[in-house]
This record gives sequence, structure tokens and C-alpha cells, in this order.
Amino acid sequence: MEFSVIIPTKNESAYLPILFLSISRQTLKPKEVIVADAGSADKTPQIALNFGARVLPGGLPSIGRNIGACNASTDLIVFLDADVDLQDKDFFKRAFADFCARHLDIATCDIEPIGGTLWDKFSHAFYNRYVRLWGSRFAHAPGFCIFVKKDLHKKIGGFDESIVFCEDHEYALRASKKGVFGFINGVSVPVSVRRMNKDGRLEIAIKYILAELYLFFVGPIRGDKFSYNFNYSTVDKQKEKD
Repeated sequence: MEFSVIIPTKNESAYLPILFLSISRQTLKPKEVIVADAGSADKTPQIALNFGARVLPGGLPSIGRNIGACNASTDLIVFLDADVDLQDKDFFKRAFADFCARHLDIATCDIEPIGGTLWDKFSHAFYNRYVRLWGSRFAHAPGFCIFVKKDLHKKIGGFDESIVFCEDHEYALRASKKGVFGFINGVSVPVSVRRMNKDGRLEIAIKYILAELYLFFVGPIRGDKFSYNFNYSTVDKQKEKD
């Protein structure tokens, strides 16, 4: 089975090596890894090249993902973010076995925090339960872990690049109307809690609750209504340690 991994980046030199090492340990490896970089000021592009990835000019996550998908040479795509760590070496193998067996066109899986607090574990578990209850009726898929067929990505016009927050859920909503959406069973994706550490857990919770209500009752979130900042520097990483 051939698939491409696409990673949008900006200043990810602290996290990207961890993700690449976890990909290199997978029992089922991607045919290619494409990094769409939004003008990093650190060594992110060089790190990606050193691990054998293709590096393309990117932008905000939506733009980077679309650029990566447009240049992917395979029919299956996995969107990941740089702060993911695929700790299960059979992650891709298990995920694609379920994806194919259930004839899915777009899918995601449960998420789990890397480290963090008891609140982080509770909030991630709550999120998993919440989005599974909605299922395809109001599809959710975090941009840091989306499995999708390239044909479906093209059919819906990719990510809406005018959306700067919750663009991943809006993408899943549109895709679920044109293809079979589901949650992959048997695997979960570990992701860092750096944004919670940086912005604060209460602030993040309020922001996402309001965004969820806006998306449900109004529609796609255009403009900087929720002060989303894609850039994440190594300085912020150091602050987490202090």
C-alpha cells in the first residue's frame, strides 16, 4: 500500500525530528513525506531534507496541506502535524487495515496527550467521546491526523484557504457529504499539549467551545475571530520546559 504523509510546518525544529523518527520506525512506511514550510526562521526545512522529505513552500495549515496534496504521487494521503509522535510502530499498518476494511474515504482516530496533566487526559478523552457521538452527522477531524483519498480531497476542492480556525473540521464536514467518513478503531494518535501550555487550558477550552458553537450555528470561521496563531517557535518550546 502506497500513501503520502503531508506536514505543514513553521519553526518546528524542536518537534519535527521526533515525528520523523517515529515515522522511520513504522512497520508500514509512506512512499513519501512532503513538508510544506511556511517560511521557517529555524532549521525546519533542513531537518526535513535530512530525513529524506520533499520540502515545498507552504503557508497557513490549509495552504500547506493543499500544496502537499497537489504534489502527492499516491492515491492515499495522511495529514499530520509536526508535534505528533507515532509511538505505536504499527500505527499506519493498523490504521490502514481498518480504513480499507471499512471502505472509508476520509477518517481520523482518537487523540491522546503526550504528557500533560490529568485535565489534559480528561479533556482529550471527552473530545474523543464527543466527536464519535456526532459521527458523520457533524464530522470532526483534527488536522494533525486525517486519512483521506486524494480523489475525495480534489472533489471537494481541498481545504478552504480562507478559513484560519477549525478549517480541519470544516474540511471533514464537506468531505463527509461526498465520501464515507469514519473513526479508525484500534489506534490513537499522540499529540503534544504545547498549545495548552502556551495559551492556557481555560482559554483553550473557552475558545474551542465558542468555535464549535459558531461552526454549528453560523458556519465556517473566516477572519481572525479567535486569534489563532500558526507560528510556534523553539522559544515557546523552551518556555514549556522552564
